[in-house]
Parts: sequence; structure tokens; C-alpha cells
Amino acid sequence: MLDQFNRNIDYLRISVTDRCNLRCVYCMPASGIKLLPHEAILSYGEITEVARVAVAMGVRKVRLTGGEPLVRKHIITLVGQLSRIEGIRDFGMTTNGILLDRYAAALKNAGLHRVNVSLDTMDPAKYAEVTRGGNIHKVFEGIEAALNAGLTPVKLNCVIRDSPLEPDAVDVTRYAERKGLQVRYIKQMNLTSGSFSKVIGGEGGNCRHCNRLRLTSDGYLKPCLFSDIGYSVRELGPAQAIELALQNKPWCGMENHSGTFYNIGG
Repeated sequence: MLDQFNRNIDYLRISVTDRCNLRCVYCMPASGIKLLPHEAILSYGEITEVARVAVAMGVRKVRLTGGEPLVRKHIITLVGQLSRIEGIRDFGMTTNGILLDRYAAALKNAGLHRVNVSLDTMDPAKYAEVTRGGNIHKVFEGIEAALNAGLTPVKLNCVIRDSPLEPDAVDVTRYAERKGLQVRYIKQMNLTSGSFSKVIGGEGGNCRHCNRLRLTSDGYLKPCLFSDIGYSVRELGPAQAIELALQNKPWCGMENHSGTFYNIGG
């Protein structure tokens, strides 16, 4: 699929839930969030139908996000449904890793190809502070389980302030080198001010080569993370929502006042 700027749009990111088992300081307020009602969240059947239409239109890469995708009940069922869609060449999931040791083998057996795991520091105390209570040792166990299950390459998403040479990022890099992992360094973003930059070691944040659409957990097709534009797949149907998102994908996003990282998926 080509957008109005002749960019090939072949990547669909799917937020399956707005819920998360962490409260990271750069993602969510300490008091938590007002969760969407159950009926507002897309069913697995609806998500699978959107993905099926998107793949028929040219999508080749699908990634499950959240919130935290592994907190949604029966997530393995959705992975199995999506993995059976012919034409998906890259099928991944972004996770904080807390529950990954429990699900890694089942995810692989259901057809998931690989995972990205969020890890900003190697310091247990600092990790607990940033995530407001997270246990970093569960993340390490999840990464080991992913490697053992063959969900490779395992990539780490490391949020930085300015540079991969920051002490915490250097520690993450050393850990990745020991384990044979890849690292993507992501500078902290702000949706409402439009603050973002290119991902170091990855493809995100480069508007010139942006190839993605985003499906929110409540069913809106968003052409850009840094835009308020969105089209309801329930009201319009998947094909029309995708077409409109494609036609109206901006050259470069500016600001987003209608969504947050936990329900769009970052």
C-alpha cells in the first residue's frame, strides 16, 4: 500500500489492551488510568478480521502491543488466529517481560516469531522506581524463556534521555552483548508537545521512511502516533478505515491530544 507521499505502508501495530501490570513514569500517571469498559475493547475476532483485511491490502509485518499485551486473557488464542493469516512475514510482540517466562513457549508454539522487551536499566532498585514496583528479575527470566523458546531475535527497547552512552544504557548494552540480544535506544517522547526523534538501532521515528499504521485497543486506525486522526473500524469497516488512514497519513506528525502510549502502543 502506498500513501500520498509514496511510502510503502506494510506494518500494522495492534494494541490489544489499555491495561498494564506496571506504571512506568514516562507512560502512565502514578494514580493509574481510567480503563476502557470491556465492550469498548476490540474482540479477538474483530482484531483478526482487521489484520486479515490489512494483509490482503499489503501489510506484511504485524506487532502486538498494549498496554501490556500479556495481561489480556487468552492472548495465546489471538496469536494463533493471527499466525494463520497467510502473508504475515514478521509477527512480533512488544512486552515489558514480566509475564514472558510464563508465556514464551506457548507464544512460540502459537506462531509468534519474536519479541521486543522493554529494559531501561540493569539496576533492580532503579527499575522498581521507574516502573513503580516492577521486579527486574522477572524480566531477566522472561528474556531467558524467550531465548529458549526461539522467539528470536530478542530485541531490547531501552528508553534514554539523550544518548546510548548514558550509564544505564551502557549497562543494558553490555547485558545485550553477553546474551546475544539487539538493542533499540528510544529517546523519551511527549505526545502532546510533539517531541520525538529517530530510534537509534531501529526504524521508528523516521518520518521519511514511516511504514506503519496503528490499531488502538478500542478500534481506531491511526495513521500516525503524533496525530489526533483516527478512523473507527467498527463504524467504517476495516477496509474503509485502512483506506482513509492511508490517504490521510501525514508526512510528519505534530501533536497528539486524543491518545496515550498505553492505549496506542507507542
